Amino acid sequence: MTIQSVVFFGAHPDDETMLIGGVLAMLAQRADLHIVCATGGEGGELGEPPAAPREQIGVTREAELRCAVAALGAVSLDLLGYVDPLIGPGDELSSFEADFETLVRQTRDLITQYAAGLVLTHGSDGEYGHPAHVLLHKAALAAVDGLPEPPLLYTGAGQVPGIEDHIWNKSDPAHFALDVTPWLDIKERAALCHVSQHALFKRRRQLKTVREALRTVESVYRRRPALAPDEAPGDPFAALLLGVGAWRPDHSAKAETTP
Repeated sequence: MTIQSVVFFGAHPDDETMLIGGVLAMLAQRADLHIVCATGGEGGELGEPPAAPREQIGVTREAELRCAVAALGAVSLDLLGYVDPLIGPGDELSSFEADFETLVRQTRDLITQYAAGLVLTHGSDGEYGHPAHVLLHKAALAAVDGLPEPPLLYTGAGQVPGIEDHIWNKSDPAHFALDVTPWLDIKERAALCHVSQHALFKRRRQLKTVREALRTVESVYRRRPALAPDEAPGDPFAALLLGVGAWRPDHSAKAETTP
């Protein structure tokens, strides 16, 4: 059994690239990759110098996202049309406003439309605690659980012991970690599309280039079907990951390579 269709659900433009761009680029070479973005990133940074005035940044970031989606090799992009709120005082982050059941229905409809065998999205902690990431994680989980024949659901940025990263979801111990260096040039091309966010990418560690800001190790956690604590994934995505060099950060269980 092989995975023929994959859907990634992200909350903002650039989530697809900075969270799991290497894995998505790898998947796009082997399956139809569909990317869904909940908001236009209207509340994000404008860039240094500004890529657009505040009232036009959503249009600019949509164009950046379309560029990145093409660079990653995805075959489609869907925008859910929610509005990203401005960052509050003290860099307080907020989620977009959405009726949860409507968001779940939209998510489920797209999974069905694309006959997805694999769904990827944000982790349960929202990476660095972003409420919009957490909301989309919950919606994807509810959408998958409501399907009669649910696809695999994996989330990004699972905790990898021995590698420090502020985006790891500490509640999601990674089932697989992958050195995405073979796809780093593709990931860089996608990241370069997000011009308005380049200053943000580089600021945290005072970097000089966008490429320096790209993670070379990405990780995933299998959320559905749920696994016992000592159980290793033995599904088609697990087999694919192992086949391209991924490793199990937790060696307490033996990974099954045959679906």
